[in-house]
Amino acid sequence: MKFLDPDDPFFARAWVRWLTVLLPLAWGLFEAFAGAPLWAILFLAAGAYAGWMLFFRRRG
Repeated sequence: MKFLDPDDPFFARAWVRWLTVLLPLAWGLFEAFAGAPLWAILFLAAGAYAGWMLFFRRRG
């Protein structure tokens, strides 16, 4: 079982993929401006990982 499977039918719609990437990135920026660097790094990393898996990784 993959942590984030880009071939899952849940991610078939483009808006679901975009929200999965943009929401953690936006929250990471919010945490950075709020002065919580640990949470900012965690959420930015989660958004970057989701972006990599859903948009840049080749589908098997």
